[in-house]
Amino acid sequence: MPLTKGVVEVMEKAAVSAVTDAAKQASPAAPMVRRSVGSGSHVWGKMVSRVVPPLSVFVFVVFVWEMVLRLTGTPEYLLPKPSDIVQAVSQNGHNLVVSVSTTIMEAVLGFALSAILGVAVAILLALSKTVERSVYPYAIILQTIPIVAIAPIIVIWFGAGMNAIVIIAFLISFFPILSNTLIGLNSTEQNMKNLFYLYNATKMQTIWRLRLPAALPYILAGFKISCSLSVVGAIVGEYIAGIGGLNGGLGYAITVAATRMQTAYLFACGLSAAVVGIVFFLLINALSNRLLRSWHDSAIAG
Repeated sequence: MPLTKGVVEVMEKAAVSAVTDAAKQASPAAPMVRRSVGSGSHVWGKMVSRVVPPLSVFVFVVFVWEMVLRLTGTPEYLLPKPSDIVQAVSQNGHNLVVSVSTTIMEAVLGFALSAILGVAVAILLALSKTVERSVYPYAIILQTIPIVAIAPIIVIWFGAGMNAIVIIAFLISFFPILSNTLIGLNSTEQNMKNLFYLYNATKMQTIWRLRLPAALPYILAGFKISCSLSVVGAIVGEYIAGIGGLNGGLGYAITVAATRMQTAYLFACGLSAAVVGIVFFLLINALSNRLLRSWHDSAIAG
C-alpha cells in the first residue's frame, strides 16, 4: 500500500506538471493568433485604402461622362458614351482579343530584347570609362532621332510585319534601361569598391557581386519605364510596318476604325492599349517589390 500510494502521488505530480507546461506553451499562442488576425485585417484595410479611392474616381468619371453626353445629345461619332464603347466591345470582341494578343506578343518581345541588350551594353560601358565616353553619346543620338524617321529604313532592312514591329518596340524601350542601368552601376559606394579592390577582385567579379546588385533598383526603374514604352512602340510599329487582315494588332485596328468613323471602337482600342500598358507596369512593379522589399527603402516603405 505505501508503495502504491507513493506511485500515485508521483503520477499526480507528473500530471500536474505536464498540464502546467502545456499551459505555458499554449499561452503565447493566443497573442500570436491575435497578431496574425490583426495582420490580416491590416493588409485587407491597406488594400481597400489603395483600391477604393481610384475606383471611386473611375466610377464617378464614367457616370458624369455618360450623363453629360445623354443630356447634351452629343453624336456618337464625335464622342461616344461609355455604354457605346461597351457595346462596340461586345460587337467586336473577337477582333479586339486578336488585336490585343498580337500587340502583347510584339511588345513583350521588344521589351525582352531591350532588357537583355540594355543591361548587357550598360555592363560593357561600365567596365571602361573610355568605352563609355566613346559609345554612350551615340546611344543618346539614337534616342533623339524620331522613330518615324528611321522606321522606313527598318522596314526595308527587316521587311514589314512582326520583325520590323519588334525592332521598333525595342528601339523605343532600349534607352531607358541602358541609361538607368549605367547610372546604377556608376553609383556604387566607393568604399565598397575599394574593399573589393583590396581583396584583388577582378572587374567582372566586382560587377557581378557588387555593382550589379547595388544597381538593381535603377535597373527595375528602367524596366518600369520601358515596359509601357514597348506597348507604344508596338502600336507605332503597327502603324508603319504592320500587316492587316485577321492578325493585325491594335495599331491596325485603330487605323481601320478611324477610316470607318467607328469612334466607339476606336476608343475601345485605345483603352485596351492603356490597359495592356498598365498591366505590364503592375507586373514589373510587383517583381520590383518582391526583389527589393527585404533591403531597399523604396520597397520597404511601400
